[in-house]
Amino acid sequence: MKKESKNKEIAIFEDKQIRRHWDEEKELWYFSIVDVVATLTGQPDHRRAQSYWTTLKNRLNEEGSEVVTKCDQLKMQASDGKYYLTDAADTEVMLRLIQSIPSPNAEPFKLWLARVGYERLEETADPELAIDRALRTYLQKGYSREWINLRHHQSQCGSVAS
Repeated sequence: MKKESKNKEIAIFEDKQIRRHWDEEKELWYFSIVDVVATLTGQPDHRRAQSYWTTLKNRLNEEGSEVVTKCDQLKMQASDGKYYLTDAADTEVMLRLIQSIPSPNAEPFKLWLARVGYERLEETADPELAIDRALRTYLQKGYSREWINLRHHQSQCGSVAS
């Protein structure tokens, strides 16, 4: 039985949102391929990014690349709030796909993926690091320490913070 985490999150790369999903069983992050394609190609239109991915997928299949077969479909939340099956890849497959996309953002993106993976491994070993990272993120977004402390307290008590 495949155990999946409910931990579906948004990661940020150069102010662009990248949907991702943590698989607890495999201990891997999966990233939305279309979000990565949109970021690397500078394409703000989701449909055009999807079209680019479809074309790239077909080309890779024709070349005999096995990378596409290593992609999974996971339900990820779209901008309309609904969940749809989305092509996703773990960090290793994503790095291989990035090599097929001509983009000046490719190298910074590879470094970003490596950092995200490294941070998650550190946080698994020391969960307090995850709390510290969340605190820094909330402070950078302008939330007050009081709001952060209240939210943290409510989440520890099982309440839903709004």
